Amino acid sequence: MPGEPSDRPQIEPLPPIDRARQVTEALASYIDRASLAAGDRLPAERELMAALAVGRSTIREAIRHFQALGVIESRKGSGTYLLKPITTATVHMPLSFDAAHLRDVLLQTLEVRRGIECEAGMVAARRRTAEDVAVIEAKLDEMERVHLSKGTSGPEDLAFHLAIYDATHNPLFKQLLEQMRGAFERFWEKPFNRPDFARRSFPFHRTLFNAIAARDPEAARAETLKILAVVEEDIKDMSR
Repeated sequence: MPGEPSDRPQIEPLPPIDRARQVTEALASYIDRASLAAGDRLPAERELMAALAVGRSTIREAIRHFQALGVIESRKGSGTYLLKPITTATVHMPLSFDAAHLRDVLLQTLEVRRGIECEAGMVAARRRTAEDVAVIEAKLDEMERVHLSKGTSGPEDLAFHLAIYDATHNPLFKQLLEQMRGAFERFWEKPFNRPDFARRSFPFHRTLFNAIAARDPEAARAETLKILAVVEEDIKDMSR
């Protein structure tokens, strides 16, 4: 005897089509095919709505998705711009931070950064090319020039470290560390409103460069740890 209807497996309803996901994928495909680069402006909202045959809310949801990943930026009265390259094969990993407990988040992130930053320095020391060394030194010279002139050099410091990540020839170092550093830069221009934040780490940037140029991974690791030790001390002291 066949089982009672209640004993039979239930047929699950088909899930609704995820229009936002489809639009996100279509937008990534368009950016890829159009060869848009960082700084380029995306088509207007109305143009995207017409091309993809979806409503304004779906377009905005897709844009918010990419904004959360830090790859797209909307500028009031100007439009939406690409911050980082996007392709259909790109995998983005969003990082979430609770700005209400910034001190704890900074220290937690520093624990993660310490391992990745040290490894990046060591890998750069092993793999750097002569061209990499020239680029890193140019960024360092600019950082030192600005620092001696203004007493602080946040953007130049970032450019120096990004050049080191590039010298690893492993794009994941730059993607992960740039995202970690960039997330905090959106919270404040001067950490804890202190222009002297991590100022004591300034001399160790030159010794870090020297270690990478000399192809000395262990020395690069040691100098990176010195820089991060100063950062940790200043986070604790300046957040009291």
